[in-house]
This record gives sequence, structure tokens and C-alpha cells, in this order.
Amino acid sequence: MEVREKERKGRLHCERMGELCGKMKKSKAPFSRRAEIQHLYQCYTSEQTILPACALLRFLHKEQMELTANEEMAESLIDRYEIEETARESRSMTFEGFLRYMESKDCCLFDQAHTSVYQYMDQPLTNYFISTSHNTYLTGDQLVGKSHLDAYFCALRKGCRCLEIDCWDGPDMEPVVYHGYTLTTKIFFKDVITTVEQHAFEVSAYPVILSLENHCSKEQQEVMAQYLISILGEKLLRTPLDHPTTGDLPSPNKKKVAVAEALSDLVVYTRSVKFISFSHSKDNQNYYENTSMAEKKARKLAKASGADFVQHNQKFLSRIYPAGSRTSSSNYNPQEFWNVGSQLVALNFQSLGLPMDLNDGRFQDNGGCGYVLKPAVLMSSQRSFDPGCSQHGHKPTHLLLKVISGSNLPISRSGKALDPFVRVEMHGIASDSHRKNTHTVKNNSLSPHWDADMNFSISVPELCLIRFCVREQTGLLSSEFVGQYTLPFTSLKKGYRWVPLRSRDGCSLDPASLFVFVWYS
Repeated sequence: MEVREKERKGRLHCERMGELCGKMKKSKAPFSRRAEIQHLYQCYTSEQTILPACALLRFLHKEQMELTANEEMAESLIDRYEIEETARESRSMTFEGFLRYMESKDCCLFDQAHTSVYQYMDQPLTNYFISTSHNTYLTGDQLVGKSHLDAYFCALRKGCRCLEIDCWDGPDMEPVVYHGYTLTTKIFFKDVITTVEQHAFEVSAYPVILSLENHCSKEQQEVMAQYLISILGEKLLRTPLDHPTTGDLPSPNKKKVAVAEALSDLVVYTRSVKFISFSHSKDNQNYYENTSMAEKKARKLAKASGADFVQHNQKFLSRIYPAGSRTSSSNYNPQEFWNVGSQLVALNFQSLGLPMDLNDGRFQDNGGCGYVLKPAVLMSSQRSFDPGCSQHGHKPTHLLLKVISGSNLPISRSGKALDPFVRVEMHGIASDSHRKNTHTVKNNSLSPHWDADMNFSISVPELCLIRFCVREQTGLLSSEFVGQYTLPFTSLKKGYRWVPLRSRDGCSLDPASLFVFVWYS
């Protein structure tokens, strides 16, 4: 009964917004974010000219579902967003103040409490999803692409915490980094380590893992060791070799580095071993060992033995990387491997598109530090979880979403206004992954209005990502990307919210945004 009542309230919110939109249509008022917010404001002013703190509090409770809000919070919003002195003195908010509030970070779809590190950061590394780059040095394809130090800088700026360095013998006893047996260009190992040292902790204070694919001779391995020691200095964390462990995350400005046996002056943090079987891993007590496998093998294991894969990843780190056939540096969908709890799901950071959008969305959580705690469903030793199953023994979460409008969308490449529509995508376990579209609005980039209701049933919301993608209708069955925004379901705020939009390369398209209403139970 409680769930039905929550669903009923959610529908009432959507119906009320529909009524507001209907009034706008009858009055022939122009569709604009300002007009939509003004109608909301008028619903709570009770025919007064300003909004008193008590009415603002009622709005926070009923519409924004800010259930912990009190009068003190309402008054703090007035102090923050109201600039008219008379209104401030009377503890009230004018429409202009209310508009500033509704277009502020306080009303962003993404929970602002999640823009800082808020999760426990003292767990073993196996308990985290870790932002991971594949062949980090490449800026292009896998065969003739250019290797460049900027690739490491860009990955670190995106919050990446696991970098790959393919090391080979170079001229004059200088180890080089490149994609072996290809025509990709080469850069010096010492320059890579210097770049990492300079930029490792500009975005995140938490450990950087260096994944060394070591093809060097013993002589040049010794050179590598000296560079690691001399360049990284105190930032290089050492652990006694006879006690290897995944361990807890150390304090900021420390990093753990995986090195080959010949670099014995440094410590093997984890040892990459060939995956044998899940039954073998159940008996294996060498928790410092990690498995690294290509996407095709990982996909086969996930489909055949999803629950066993989840349990394996409770004890061991697993690194998944793109298939060798992806010579253009394309990416797989990382969600399928997060679903089985793989921590190091490596992507080609230089390749734009859906996979990197999902990666950016996943890791903007927890302050963008590059470490996100895996949900409890992946960590339980008492209850088996198979992401391939559609039934998980508990009631699904119902999401009611109204895509109301857009604002200040970019113009088309031809310089004309767009014919935009919005695609909302759910990315989670297979049974939760769906997408729905609004209708297309013709010739309107400034303030397209959709007023489209969408309903989703999500069985494992804690694994789910939501992607809002604005596209331009270019033909009967064709469309082009305009902008997108991806976030975890667990970072979703209820109520009337604005959705920032990002370009294909992840840059802000501000002031372009969407206006939505969200309810879930």
C-alpha cells in the first residue's frame, strides 16, 4: 500500500505539471524556463506578490522532496538568492530570487553532496570501482597512432586512477613507451613518470596505480627502477615484499605501483596472473594476485557464471581491457563488467562516445576522486547475486520522469535552429537497460518544450546509470548527437531539476540544459 501511495503522489506531481503546461497553452504564453518556473512560484504564493519562508518550505517538502528541510534552511535560501532588501527583511522571496534558486546548483539533478568525497575510503581496493585507462599513452588508434605525454595528463585530469605504461627497451639504455610491434610513436619512460609525478594529485588525492606492462631487458628494468625511485620519491609507497596485500587506501599523496620481479628494489603491489577458473580462485588465498583479461573472455565468463564472477571480484582485483581487434581504439560498454564487480574496467580515454560518457558519469560520483564503492549487492557474502537474472527477490524501484523542456541548446552545424528530441537511457543489468524518446520539436533550439512522461522499473538501481541525450532529428530514422549528461541513479535528486549538458568530448555546454521532474519509490 505504501508503494502504491508513493506512485500515486508521483503521478499527481506529473499531472499538476501537465495542468500548468495546459494553462500556458491556453494563454498562448511562450514556452520558456522562466515561464514554467513562474507558474510553480504562483502555485505557492497564494495570490500574494512574494513567497514567504513558510511557503518556500512547503515547496521544498512537497515538490523537491527535501524532507529534512526546515524553516532555517528556507531562510538560508532566501539569504543566498534574494537580493531585494525588503523581501529579505520580511523573510520572503520574490520571483527573481526564486528563479535564481531554481537555476542554481541547489536544484541541479546531480546531488551536490556527491560532489565531495563522502564514501568510506578505508576499504580494500577490491571494494571499489576504479577509473582505469587502457594504453594510456595513445592519442589515436592502436596501430599507427601517436603516443604523447598529454594523454597521461588528460587521463589524470579526468580523475583516472589506474594508468597503463607499456615499457620496451629503447636506445642508449633509455626505456620507451609505445604499443609494441606496431607503428605507434615512442615516448621515454622517464618522461611518462615525470608527467605522472607532476599531475597525479591535481584532481584526486587518492592513489594512482601504475599498470606496468614490462617488456624490458633486466638492464633497462634497473633503469626503470631508478627513475621510479628518483622521480616519484616519497610519493612511492613501499610495502614489505613478504606481506603483499591489497590493503587499505593510504593517505593522500601516496601511490601503489605494480612492478616486475626484476625491479626487486621496489615492491610488487599486485601480481597479474592468468585466470584459471572460478573454482580455483575460491581456494586461492593469494589476494594480492589480480587477473587481467580481454573483454571477450570476460563477457563469456559473465554470461556463463555471473554469480561466480561477482564472488571472484570480492576477493581479487580483475582488470578488463578492450579486444585486440579494436584497432581504431573503440570501446566496449563498461557497464556489463561493473555489473559483475570488476574494479579495473579499462577504456581508451581518447575515444569519445557512449562508453566514456558512462565512465565519466560513474566517476563523477564521490567527488570525482576516481574511486567509487561497489554497492552492497556486489559485496554480500551471504547472498548470491547474478546480474544476468531479471528477478532479485525484492520489489523494483519505480522511476517517474517528466522531460519538460530545454533551454539554450546549440544550433545545428548548418547554423539553423535544431529539431531536437531527448533520449533517456537506463544502463544497468540487462533487464534494467532501456531507453525512451520524447517527440521531436521542430525548429527550436532556444526553448523546446516536450512535456513528456516516462516510466521505468529498475530492479537494481544501485548499479544503474541514467543518460540524458539530446539529439537532432535529421531524417525519418536518423539523428545526430547534440549533448548529453550521465549520472548514477544513486546521485539523482527528486523534484523539479535542471540537467546540465556536455559536449561529445565531455566539456560543459553551459548555458544549455534540460528541465525535468523526477520521482521514484
